[in-house]
Amino acid sequence: MSTPVAANAVIRCENLHRHLGHDAGRVHVLRGVSFEAERGLVHAIVGPSGCGKSTLLYQLGLLDKPDDGRIWIGGELVSNSSDELRTAARGRHLGFVFQFHFLMLEFSALENVMMPMRKLGRLNEAAMAERARHLLGEVGLGDKTHRLGTELSGGEQQRVVVARALANEPSVILADEPTGNLDQKNSTMVFDLLARLARENGQAVVLVTHNPEIAKRSDRVLSMRDGVFV
Repeated sequence: MSTPVAANAVIRCENLHRHLGHDAGRVHVLRGVSFEAERGLVHAIVGPSGCGKSTLLYQLGLLDKPDDGRIWIGGELVSNSSDELRTAARGRHLGFVFQFHFLMLEFSALENVMMPMRKLGRLNEAAMAERARHLLGEVGLGDKTHRLGTELSGGEQQRVVVARALANEPSVILADEPTGNLDQKNSTMVFDLLARLARENGQAVVLVTHNPEIAKRSDRVLSMRDGVFV
């Protein structure tokens, strides 16, 4: 029997199971996880290494398929769609911020932010550049739009990643240890930025973190142990 769904839930999963490995090394990583994220809120998933936090995030990001269970985004069942439909859903609905930012360092901040928009193909070149400049201004890098990735500090690179994650106006931002490589000042800045933009734009933020200060400042904290929420 399905659990009641919050009216403003934008992404949810029900009874997710995921095994990794083979034969004697096969591990039951997710053991029936159900979860929903609401618009305008920051949801922090915490727990020890190996408990399934990042595996859940990859499931919600449609980067991997569950062995059992279902995932909905905006009311659309997407968990076992074709690769083509899952890729399209990622482009329309999801933005990603990872601990290792995966910027194209040989490209400018502006070009990095434009890349998801080019892939989606919704805007023309001028509109994409205008939106990228606006987003870089939002993250405090309006004067560094043409700096190459190699010319930006670690904190600046991570702010470019946040701008890139917002490029296609996603309804959900998924962040895996987004402040893991940053000092306290830049960690606070990136978290504050994600929280502010989520509330202003009505987006749900789901982040995995080991940082107790980040978790404490989130709207909802979910503790995971051995593949389930506790």
